Amino acid sequence: MTEPENRCRLVLIAPDIADAEERSQIVGDALRGGDVASVIVPRYGLDDTIFQKHAERLVPVIQAAGAAALIAGDSRIAGRAKADGLHLDAPAAELAEAVEKFSPKLIVGGGNASDRHNALQIGEARPDYVFFGKLEGDIKPEAHPKNLALGEWWASMIEIPCIIMGGTDPESTLAIAETGAEFAALRLAVFAEPAAAASVVARVNALLDEKAPRFGD
Repeated sequence: MTEPENRCRLVLIAPDIADAEERSQIVGDALRGGDVASVIVPRYGLDDTIFQKHAERLVPVIQAAGAAALIAGDSRIAGRAKADGLHLDAPAAELAEAVEKFSPKLIVGGGNASDRHNALQIGEARPDYVFFGKLEGDIKPEAHPKNLALGEWWASMIEIPCIIMGGTDPESTLAIAETGAEFAALRLAVFAEPAAAASVVARVNALLDEKAPRFGD
């Protein structure tokens, strides 16, 4: 699978499904729909043992599809599951420690960028990306206007890539692409109807191919 032209790419947030096998199958089905840069795997309240089981099932499925597998919030489980990286919704100081400890062996991304001040503090830690929004923040069809504004501001002046959380409508990715952000994240837009997940990924990629601005234009 060739990477798409120089444009915004899709990031998936793995769905909240209690059964590890079912969860990995649904994510794998979605990934067959087309280009996905990475999949972030949240804990969703699972205890350590069960979260590790989920991670160990999901990581090879994600990697086999050519995407990066990022574990949210737990470096030990990321290591045990042989994930590609770690997503941290953490204070800047904690993120800086993780970058120093794990980069470049692991991708280390920072969430918790709720305003410009927090975003700049996170940026000072030099993570691999900054995430605008919450992993479970897709509560409306469109991406949150504040996250779009923050992403547009960030992309216009900072070289560190950013991800903006989208809404429940797959086409919310286009508004994200128009900010200049490198990545658009979707969760319920893809996984609310698991049987349609692959077709939604395909549709989003087609939309971005057709309408997303190209970087450097």
